[in-house]
Amino acid sequence: MFGISNFEVFLITAILLNLTPGTDTMYIVSRSISQGRTAGIYSALGISSGVVVHTLLAAFGLSVILTQSAFLFQSIKIAGAIYLGYLGIKMVMEKSHGKEQKALPIQSNKKIFFQGMITNVTNPKVALFFLAFLPQFITVDAGAASPLPFIILGLTFTLTGGTWSLLTAYFSSMATSRLRKNAKAGTILNRLTGIVFIGMGISLLKTKAAS
Repeated sequence: MFGISNFEVFLITAILLNLTPGTDTMYIVSRSISQGRTAGIYSALGISSGVVVHTLLAAFGLSVILTQSAFLFQSIKIAGAIYLGYLGIKMVMEKSHGKEQKALPIQSNKKIFFQGMITNVTNPKVALFFLAFLPQFITVDAGAASPLPFIILGLTFTLTGGTWSLLTAYFSSMATSRLRKNAKAGTILNRLTGIVFIGMGISLLKTKAAS
């Protein structure tokens, strides 16, 4: 539907990825520690806005590529599958550093919002991930040249990530000490997500090789 394939797999992977501690989560936790729950919520909203920007850039950019050449788009999907496998291996091999979150300087809610958005928008790793991740769930047949399927997937990712970010902001101000000491749980979740990425990359490459 809408040129999207395996939406259930996308949804599960998106949720699992959002649960994995990363730069955005650390920023939200740090803001919540520094200025409380409200500041954490504003930072979460800013980061979610940044994800929407990445969604629109990837949607219209990739849809134009598909319009020009289905072969080129398929090549991007294969390269993306390899990149997901690389990310998975990196996540599995990565060791926990057990870094504690440091309090950030006090800022207004408006500045916190825009800082969160700019932090996300200017992160090249996020842009690269969107280019690798979204095409894996887009079919190359009728309707796929439209930006609509990319937007649907991107907004779904934004919704799941935004929900988790808001929950993180809400609870981190109440349990900062536990979050700072919970490096082991974060490492386990990181490795689990890595295994999923490796499996996804292998499966996608096999599918494309057979087609």
